[in-house]
Amino acid sequence: MRKFKTESKKLLDLMINSIYTNREIFLRELISNASDAVDKLYFRSLVDDTVKINRADLAITVGFDDVQRTVTVSDNGIGMTKDDLDKNLGTIAHSDSLEFKTENAKNEPGEEKGHADMTEVDIIGQFGVGFYSAFMVGKKVRVVSRAYGSDEAWAWESDGIEGYTISAAERAEHGTDVIVYLKDDTAEETYGEYATEHGITDLIRRYSNYVRYPIQMEITKSRMKPRPIDAPDEYMPEFENYTEVETINSMIPIWKRKSSEVSQEDYNEFYKTDFHDFDDPARTVTVHAEGTLNYDALLFVPAHAPFDMYTKEYKKGLALYSSNVLIMDKCEELVPDYFNFVRGVVDSADLTLNISRETLQHNNQLRVIARRLEKKIKADLAAFRDDDREGYDSFFKEFGRTMKYGVYASYGSAKDVLADLLLFYSAKQQKLVTFDEYLANAPEDQSAIYFAAGDNLEHLAKMPIVTTVLAKGYDVLLCTENVDEFCMMALGDYVKKEGEDERSFPLKNVSSEDLGLTTEEEKKQAEEATEENQGLFEVMADALGGRVEKVVVSTRLTDAPVVLTTEGAMSLQMEAMLRQTPGAPEEMPKSHVVLEVNGQHPVFETLKAAHEAGDDEKVKRYTSILFDQALLVEGLPIDDPIAFAQAITELMA
Repeated sequence: MRKFKTESKKLLDLMINSIYTNREIFLRELISNASDAVDKLYFRSLVDDTVKINRADLAITVGFDDVQRTVTVSDNGIGMTKDDLDKNLGTIAHSDSLEFKTENAKNEPGEEKGHADMTEVDIIGQFGVGFYSAFMVGKKVRVVSRAYGSDEAWAWESDGIEGYTISAAERAEHGTDVIVYLKDDTAEETYGEYATEHGITDLIRRYSNYVRYPIQMEITKSRMKPRPIDAPDEYMPEFENYTEVETINSMIPIWKRKSSEVSQEDYNEFYKTDFHDFDDPARTVTVHAEGTLNYDALLFVPAHAPFDMYTKEYKKGLALYSSNVLIMDKCEELVPDYFNFVRGVVDSADLTLNISRETLQHNNQLRVIARRLEKKIKADLAAFRDDDREGYDSFFKEFGRTMKYGVYASYGSAKDVLADLLLFYSAKQQKLVTFDEYLANAPEDQSAIYFAAGDNLEHLAKMPIVTTVLAKGYDVLLCTENVDEFCMMALGDYVKKEGEDERSFPLKNVSSEDLGLTTEEEKKQAEEATEENQGLFEVMADALGGRVEKVVVSTRLTDAPVVLTTEGAMSLQMEAMLRQTPGAPEEMPKSHVVLEVNGQHPVFETLKAAHEAGDDEKVKRYTSILFDQALLVEGLPIDDPIAFAQAITELMA
């Protein structure tokens, strides 16, 4: 037995037990090695006229034996000599593939060795450790190889512990067989599942579906036996099993084909098959980037949100491939949270992978790709909005909440990307509109964008403060999702671009800010009326026991007797929503509530008359009723519905 040519036991133990976290990738690594071996032979045929091969005959074969508990990966590639086996498999972390790429890469000016064009090959291996992943599932590995042009075959065999043996063997043609003898099953691991037709085909299609050479396998099928000529009338059909060699992988990934050569139906079928959706995608985006970092991407915007979209279990990300081999099912870094609904794949041979090829060494490569993809997604959604508004409205109803939350979660830093993609319901136009569409229908003197937050459109449209703003000729955006008000706060304003000019419009909640819709004269009259009735308002504030900061005469009411507004950023609706949040602390921030009284309403005259008559108890009863009434108008619960009902009954009596 020969010893491994490094600190064998320590390093091999590291290869098997520490570098790889997922045992099932052993097949991906062996198939990638086989693909490299085939590629090397094909490349030699391009630069050496004495090498005669037919590219159509190059293939990889995978087989299994459930009785012997073996998995075999074979290729008809370049093969290895006895010395090659000793050097490549006996020396851990020696990469023959990396050496091949280095020797044959495009030369620097003045250099003689190497070849100028390697575009026809796609060598995957880099580190020389992928082969040893076989020991994660195998108690022994046997490699039989015959180099191209040689009459001799050699076998390398090891249990992955101390060393290996190399002995003469038989192989009919050039190429390599890797036979993995699976470990015995344990309570924790069922290694035998890899020696099954389903287990093998599933791994091939998941990790190696787009390896550029056909991966062939004997598939067991069933067929009906011919009916005997003399069979009786009650003859029951009989079935028999047979095997047929099939190509398991797709080979050419759809994302590397020219868009002009692929129909939308092809994209739709790929999406539904690979991402397990019943519906066609709403949008398809293709990217072919060349430069410092070359990559291909195929992205999809689903037509409907998955059932777990808004749960903790949902995981965003794109499938990440390197040289057509799956590296990660969902690479989260490739899409921002506010585009977490986008699905698809990214493939680049330029990625710097770590030694296990399960993650990347340099995340800046991902950041470069992610920034480009973000711009492409944004541009496509903007085109979707402009070219197919009905479709975009449907899309936004499915995924708009995600983008709104993205504005809030980024503290407004994502507003430049998302603001013009957002839709809100217009009270005046009675449909979903963008900020630009809202402003296009606004009066020339309008200086802000007005919105109201609540539970439902019908209720919001009838709120006194909303009807007042509408009566003045200004539209109000009705916000009914719990994230809407937070989104508006994070946005702060919306910048409308008109050619080279920009104009900022602050976003104002009609219930919590000075809307700037009253004249200085109207403000002065309200302040004077408030001062004149200070005694009455002190009694009213006292009746509410600290639930309001103050009582004032309103400048914004027309028909309703009172309205509740707030000072500062937190509205009543926001406070109520925060209190309903699971795990919310008892000491929550409170909104600064103001009870505004309509100075022109008959109820105000009744209150003044009661106060002037010295009947402050009546003032307090009426104030309590008015406050609860205002809460109900806001769509908020009242503290004591029974007391409210009794007060109404007493008033009627």
